[in-house]
Amino acid sequence: MSKNYKIAVVNGDGIGEEIVPAGISVIEAVAKKYGFSISKENFSWGAGHYLKHGEFMPENGIETLKSFDAIYFGAVGLPEVDDTLPAKDYTFKVRTDLEQYVNYRPVKLFAGIESPLRDKTENDIDFVIIRENNEGEFVQNGKILYPDTPNGVAVDTSMVTRLGVERIAHYAFKLARKRRRKLTNVTKSNTLIYSLGFWDHVMEEVSKEYPDVAYSKMYVDNASASFVLRPEVFDVIVTTNMIGDILSDLGGAIMGSLGLGGSGNINPENDYPSMFEPIHGSAPDIAGQNIANPIGQIWSAAIMLEHLGEIEAANDIMKGINATTAKGDLTKDLKGSATTTEIAQSVIDSILTLEKANAIG
Repeated sequence: MSKNYKIAVVNGDGIGEEIVPAGISVIEAVAKKYGFSISKENFSWGAGHYLKHGEFMPENGIETLKSFDAIYFGAVGLPEVDDTLPAKDYTFKVRTDLEQYVNYRPVKLFAGIESPLRDKTENDIDFVIIRENNEGEFVQNGKILYPDTPNGVAVDTSMVTRLGVERIAHYAFKLARKRRRKLTNVTKSNTLIYSLGFWDHVMEEVSKEYPDVAYSKMYVDNASASFVLRPEVFDVIVTTNMIGDILSDLGGAIMGSLGLGGSGNINPENDYPSMFEPIHGSAPDIAGQNIANPIGQIWSAAIMLEHLGEIEAANDIMKGINATTAKGDLTKDLKGSATTTEIAQSVIDSILTLEKANAIG
């Protein structure tokens, strides 16, 4: 019998209502080709749900998600909703409660797209950022005291644990073994001497277990400059929650658009479902116009299928994306005129072309 994967689909807000269905259409096409199926259940969670119900998801939302094989998510946030709430009440909640401690964010220049880095090619921009997803600077452990007085003070405490560093380090080193066997720890331990000093110490310990992987440490200021001046030096990057959040957007920029970036929030042990989403936001200013770039969402589908073990299907999606950009099918953010649905259909057509070419071969 063919495999069936149970997928929780959360469009979210803004352009999520357009790019997620576009991504689903690609998943269904490649599933048909490779003989598996998906059972979808849609959830209307997000900032729009909050405006109607006073919550981003129901109280039993996390328990509901646990029954799925994966979560396919768009973006969350609306101008009418306090922008400190979406991360706290949806994104961080899902990532933490489902122990999705790996944030996997690849950076790759696709064919036919000119990077803002004018002398860099597809061979120069091809690396992965592995961001620790449950600890670090985003644990939201802090307090504001006397905010309306001259003595007002605010404190956020970053959390770094041995368990947290070890497990993200092992994941990153194992990934590097599958790629070009090079891992860069991006840190700022020369100033955050306790939290990131400990991070570096544990990273160094774990590195000894992977003598076949070239390991190096780079401060984030140098890494930021290197993204622009020499991105070819990177293969796998491992870094903290906030640093990874910022660097991955810079990675999207050097690809040509944040709309291209896909990601996975992964629980490697599969104790809980993982969640797959583009790196960008909900972009309510262009919502409803069918002009949003769906490639980041479609790339996230490929990452999801790879995680589920459908490697050939995932590879076909990546080939489909590359063929689509190579022939100049681009959305407005990339100075093209194609619509969201046209890009998804172009990817599907490219996948079907691959099928015919393989049959002929």
